[in-house]
Amino acid sequence: MSARPLALVVEDDLDQLALLRRYLDREGFDVFAAVDAESAISAFPEIRPRVAVLDLLLPGISGHECARRVREAFPECFLVISSVLDAAAYPSADAALPKPVVGASLRQLLESIAR
Repeated sequence: MSARPLALVVEDDLDQLALLRRYLDREGFDVFAAVDAESAISAFPEIRPRVAVLDLLLPGISGHECARRVREAFPECFLVISSVLDAAAYPSADAALPKPVVGASLRQLLESIAR
């Protein structure tokens, strides 16, 4: 039996975090959730997710800095930026989606990752 791929969700809005966790679980991912960039950055080397969905507006270390560190250390991770404001402003992301992230756009991205 093959293991399910792992997704990292970094989101400080607990409702959005719960929504993304449920959605990604239904799409076949195990999900590691973090409410701040520090937790995500420290866990990333151990969990090595296939996909990461990062909010840009986080407390402490910004989502931009978290995304930069993720991209630098783990270029194979599919990086999705989510934000109500400036998701497209991160040019090194594999994708940028406006909030709420769940829906057809995210499903299409997940299907492209699986191929």
